[in-house]
Order: sequence, then C-alpha cells, then structure tokens
Amino acid sequence: MRDRIDCPAPNRVYLHRSEDGVPHIDVRSDELYKVSWAMGYCHALDRGLAMLLMRILANGRASELLDASDEMLEVDRFFRRMGWTNDTRVELEQLDEPTRTLVHAYCDGVNTRFGESVPWELRVLGVVPEPWTPQDSVTLSRMIGYVTLAQSQAEMERLIVEMVQAGVDEPRLRELFPSMDETWDRALIEKVTLGERIVPAAVRWLGAIPRAMASNNWVVSGSKSASGKPMLANDPHLEVNRLPAVWYELVCEWGEPDARQYALMATMPGLPAPLLARTADLSWGATYTFMDGVDSWVEECRGGKRRRGDDWVSFETRTEVIERKGKAPFTETFYECEHGVLDGDPNIDGFYLATRWAPGRSGSGSLTAAAKMWGAHTVVDGMAALAGIESSWNWVLADREGHIGYQMSGLMPRRREGVSGLLPLAGWDPANDWQGFIDPVDLPRAYDPADGIFVTANQDLNEYGRVDPINLPMGDYRARRIREMLEESRRMGISTHAHIQNDVFSIQAREMMAILGPLLPDDEAGRAFAAWDGCYDVASTGAVVFERWYAAVLRLVFGAGGFGVDVVDHLLGKTGIFIDFYQNFDTILRSEASAWLAGRDRDALFREAYASIAGADESTWGEQQTMTLSNIFFASKLPGWLGFDRGPVSLQGGRATPHQGQIYRSGDRVTSFAPSYRLITDMAEHTAHTCLAGGPSDRRTSKFYCSELDDWLAGRYKILRPKN
Repeated sequence: MRDRIDCPAPNRVYLHRSEDGVPHIDVRSDELYKVSWAMGYCHALDRGLAMLLMRILANGRASELLDASDEMLEVDRFFRRMGWTNDTRVELEQLDEPTRTLVHAYCDGVNTRFGESVPWELRVLGVVPEPWTPQDSVTLSRMIGYVTLAQSQAEMERLIVEMVQAGVDEPRLRELFPSMDETWDRALIEKVTLGERIVPAAVRWLGAIPRAMASNNWVVSGSKSASGKPMLANDPHLEVNRLPAVWYELVCEWGEPDARQYALMATMPGLPAPLLARTADLSWGATYTFMDGVDSWVEECRGGKRRRGDDWVSFETRTEVIERKGKAPFTETFYECEHGVLDGDPNIDGFYLATRWAPGRSGSGSLTAAAKMWGAHTVVDGMAALAGIESSWNWVLADREGHIGYQMSGLMPRRREGVSGLLPLAGWDPANDWQGFIDPVDLPRAYDPADGIFVTANQDLNEYGRVDPINLPMGDYRARRIREMLEESRRMGISTHAHIQNDVFSIQAREMMAILGPLLPDDEAGRAFAAWDGCYDVASTGAVVFERWYAAVLRLVFGAGGFGVDVVDHLLGKTGIFIDFYQNFDTILRSEASAWLAGRDRDALFREAYASIAGADESTWGEQQTMTLSNIFFASKLPGWLGFDRGPVSLQGGRATPHQGQIYRSGDRVTSFAPSYRLITDMAEHTAHTCLAGGPSDRRTSKFYCSELDDWLAGRYKILRPKN
C-alpha cells in the first residue's frame, strides 16, 4: 500500500508513505534542493511538535510560551546562559552556495507545512510559531550536540573540582582519572567558588530534548560477509521512554530516469541532513566520541573585572530578559570572555570558573559537511566530508567498491603541552588559552583495517590518531563483546548483525563475577548467583542480584573512600556519571591495592556488599526494568486510556551489554537508554534493515504514532528500499 501525501510540492516532486508509514520522496529531476524541501515538509508534517518545542527551549522562551513555573525558569536560564542563538547569522554567512540553497529549501518546506497547519497542542496554548529559519537549525544542532552528548564530560569535570574541594587526595584522583595533567594547581582549584551546576536537573530530565548515552556501530569487509561486500550496522542508544521517537526515517530518490539516485536515511527533525544513511554507493553510521571539547578556566575577579596577565580587564556582558506567562519578567546578566560564560558574579571578589564548549559558536562547517554527503560515493569521499562535522562523532563507512573506514569528527581544542583538559587552569595566563583546533586529519581514523573489522562503542580510540582527543572514554565492554562475536562469525549475513545488536551478555559481569563468584556463600542463593550466565534478558534473576551487589559495593568503596554514601547514591540515581564512566570505577573495584580501599581488604568488601543484599525479594530483570513511553508534550499528565503514552514495557540489557538497557529515576521522572534505532545494511543489496523505537508520526490519532514498538521490543526489522 502506498498512501499519497498531499501537499503543494514543487514541480516533479511526489510524496507518499510505505505500508510502514515511512515517507518516500520522489524527485524526478536532479534538483537536489527539491529533496531538501520535501525533507523539511515531512519533518514539519510528522514531527512538527518536537521541532517547535525544541526551538522554544533552545531560545530560552519556554516560560513565555509554555509554562511559567520556577522549574521552567531554570530551563530558560540555562539556555540563555549557553547563548546558542548568538552568532548564528555570522555562521550562516560562511556557507557555500550549494549548501545555502539546500538549507533554505529545507526551511521553505518546513514553513509550507506550518502554513497549512500547526500542531494543535501549541494552538491550545496560543503559540503562533514564527517562520523556521536556517538560524533555528544551527541553534538546534548546538543544543542537541551539548545537552545530549557533551554535557556528560562537563559533569565529570565539575565532579573532579568538587572532589578536590572535598579533600580527595591526589593518589585517589590519579587512580580514578589516569588522564589527569602531570602537574596541576590544587590550591587554585580549592579557591574556586562554585555556582550553579553546569546542566541543571530541570534540563537533564526535560523529555522534549533527546538525550544520548551510548551507541554501537561497526563495519566488516566483504571478506567477512556472505555476500562478498562490506556490511555496516549502527544502533544509537538514546532516550527511548518518549514519544515520538527521536529518529525520523526517509526514503529519498532523485535524478533523471537514466541517472536515478537514492538515500535510505535516519534524520533528526529540525536538522537538514542525512545523519545515518545508505545510498547506492555508500553507507555511514555514527556513535558519540567522548572527545573532550569542554574546558574550564579559573578567573580571578575584582570589582567586576578579571585578571589578565598584569592587567584587569572587563568582561563582555549580555543581559537576557525572560518573559513569563502571567508573571513579572526575569532579568539576568551574563559575563563572558574568550573562556566562555562566567559561573558567578565578578562584582563579588573571588575566583570563579568560566566554561567553554568548542562547537558552541559553530554550525556552518557541519552543515557544509553534511551537504557533501549527498554526493559522496566512496569511503574516501565520506571520510573527507564527515571530518568536517564540528561536533564529536565516530563515523564508520562502507562502499560498494569493497572499502570500509572510520573517521572521528569534532573540534578538538589545541591546548598547551601537558594539558589534558580535565582540570581548570588559570585564566589570567594566555598560555592556557586554546590555540585554535586540531586538523581533522590528525584525529583518529582508519581505512581498510587489516582484519576487516572496525567497531566503535564509545571506547578509547586514541590509538588510531596522531592526537589524543579522548580523556574520559566510556568502558570498552560493549566494543569488546561486539568484536568477540564478529571474530567468531563466518560469512556474516543480516541475521548475524541483528543477533549482535540484540545481544545482552555483559563482559563487565563476567569479569566481576570471576572475582566475586569464589567469594559467594555455599548456599542455594549463592550457588544460583554463581551459576548466572551474565545475560541481562528480561527473565534473568542473576542480573537483578548483580546490579544490587554492584550498587552496594560502589557505596562501600567510594562512599566510605571519599565521596560519602549520599553522594554515591546521588551519582547512581540522578546523574550519568556511573553510567557513562563506569569502567573508571570498575578498574578500582578490581584492584586489590587501590588507594580507595584505604587499607581495607577488597574481597572482604565484596563479601560485605553481597551480605547486605542477600535475601532480598527475588524478581526478574524484566520486572525491574519497566518503563512507559511518554508523550513529550503531556509528560504522563493525561489518563492512560487516551493513548498518548504507551506501556509499561520491559527493557532488556544493561549498562555494558551490546543491547544497552538502562533505566534510572529521580522522583517521579524516569529516563532510559537503549537502541533508539537499529540499522543494518549489506552493500551487495539496495536495502536497509531498520527498526525504530516508536513510529513515524507524532500525531496520537495516526496509526503510525507508535507502530513499531512491538517489533522493536522483539528485535524484528523492516526493510527500506528505493522504489526504482
């Protein structure tokens, strides 16, 4: 069945839906800007609510247009502080003409749809959207790049400062953060007056913003596949307890009859780019890099000025007025310099942090790089283009000629020798300033690796570059498990990669149980736990016991060892610290001579942790891991029978399994991280096997609102293919 999408499309542009609800764009000419127009129209048609909500948030206007609560004011204050709407016009002036044409066509398509209809949810609130502009897309790219990704690095660097000020000694710091600078100024960091947290809780938990946690992607050469051609797989792990889904799929075809081209792709509404895609000649997928593009400096302030060398200089000031529905406006002044926004008031003498994120004033380079992918045909073409993306990603690629590759992207600051970026430096010394950015050719990359396999899962990939952009990688457990399975496989097909994407075995559990297992009591419960297979399937009871033990041993080692139990509980339940950077902590847990043990016996602590949770009511992992997919606008405030929310459902997987499945709660708020999208493609075929955590549409009355949930839970895939 093919349902026509009626719209005032340009000449020779046709839109319809497949039986799965995926829009197909058919442009019967080589005018690529018409494809971009249709993409914009489809984004506004099916995901207009999410686009407009994110724009309202990114502009810091939620108190004015949505909700005048104190919590929403904190959200607006954060986005005004970040200032992502600044300099967008200057950035867009740097676009080349082909990219500018595509971006403006995209906006025209968005505005054509919004001219027909605006989501009724916003009409009820009296919101009349302004036209969508290229500046809006740049602002969204900045917001998504930081709040969903880079903020985890910022949180950890803030935690390091708090640990220093709490008196954690250098041996324990170096053991936990091996990438720390060789020399650092403890006394300086202890002087800092810390203000607001880098990302307030109100922002971290905001359902309208898609949050990312981890992802997998890999490529294998034709020598490993049954077809003899390369294969690529990608499953980005984002927040999945939300509707609509984060990703939006499109099938695009264009060109004259004798030169037809296509792209099967996953996009993010608001961004005019093929983010994850497969064309006739090339496929590419992405994971987050954990590049350190966030740095802080200590600014010494007196009388409203800051020390700079032997002088005292003024800050640039920016005053923001936040309008609030039915309440008096809120006015705030931000103080800025080349090191970013000051976390404090320079009129009160003291030492404060200023923090800068490298891509925070960028955007044009990413748009230009993404536009080049429409015409990329080989891995070499794709690596050259994707290297220009200004936010931090691991890109894997495969082409029909038989080549595979890997390219890291991102603006990596060029720091002075011996500086890692983990610790704040004296802002008054110009030698501590960034000296531009590293050339992308020096970032980690690989072309046709000898073993025919390349895997990324947010692990340390510094070995593949001339520089070391990663100083706080995520654990390598998922990457190692994926590589194990790929190396064991012969003549791989689609089912091989699907099996890996849905795998729930934990190497983390295997390595921890190798220590804990012999220490368990010789009773029924102890023997049953020791026999656990290390899998986080929904029927597992062993996964529940392991997670209870793991939390208990973290409290014992790090609570008593320096953090305090309350801090550990906060980090476990309300932040991503133990979720993002768990391997840093695991290395210490496995050590028998760690400074964090403070002379205590590791095995005794392992036994004590188990004794503290033994005898707890048995339940299955599926019973523990339940979530409801909530509508991003109503946030579970409507009765379930109305159908805006779906569930509850059980989520398989854990923090360290290829199929990641994490749920954590703060009060009545829940967030989750799992494969939000699955993509597998064989370069021998003109297809992509995919699955979406939700459905194509954000309209509750559409049959495509949550049409793929059952297949997503079961690990089933649909097939995208061009019509011609």
